[in-house]
Amino acid sequence: MPPPQLPRLLGGTVVAAALVSIVTAQGPVEWMLAHYVAKPLATLSILALALTATNPLSARYQRALAAGLVLSLVGDVLLMVPADLFAFGLGAFLLAHLCYLAAFLGESRLLARPIALVGYSLVALALMAAVYPSLPAPLRVPVILYVVVITLMATQSAVWMMGTPSTSSRRAAVGAAWFLVSDATLAIDRFRTDVPYRHVIVLGTYFIAQWYLARSVSRADT
Repeated sequence: MPPPQLPRLLGGTVVAAALVSIVTAQGPVEWMLAHYVAKPLATLSILALALTATNPLSARYQRALAAGLVLSLVGDVLLMVPADLFAFGLGAFLLAHLCYLAAFLGESRLLARPIALVGYSLVALALMAAVYPSLPAPLRVPVILYVVVITLMATQSAVWMMGTPSTSSRRAAVGAAWFLVSDATLAIDRFRTDVPYRHVIVLGTYFIAQWYLARSVSRADT
């Protein structure tokens, strides 16, 4: 049984590391070392929250969420290093979303609420209409595949919440929705037009998303 003060300690670490990551993302070169440490530290702390959750929904759900967070950590590193490893980072996050999707499917029937699919599909189509014309040819198929997977992941979280309302399902649905906001902002900024305060929006919503997903592991309302 983890000590009762551990969630608070990890929560404080997440907030501090996330803030440092956001502040240093566009700072001077001298700040980049802090960014390289803070960004993965925030995700690692969120992973620790998921792994030490009290009264977990199930061992299977906890493992699937943890696997998604590990793959997200890999994606964090691939996307923030100076080399252009965008495609590899995209692949890591695609696998992370498949893990999250698998977790949600353990709690709900596939696409059991069509209205959720319709809503998220409209969002995905609007995003693709905005960025597809400016996508480099080698990235068109990977980006389409990624959008399909994250749309299914977000849809299934909403299906779960609508079918079985609970603290866990609500947290999962909120986290998935924020993840889509983060990725959509990143895609628009990278492939369509500059987004003001993009690092604040992309990283802020990303850490909120992962926080809610990790907290969905616990049945408790704390």
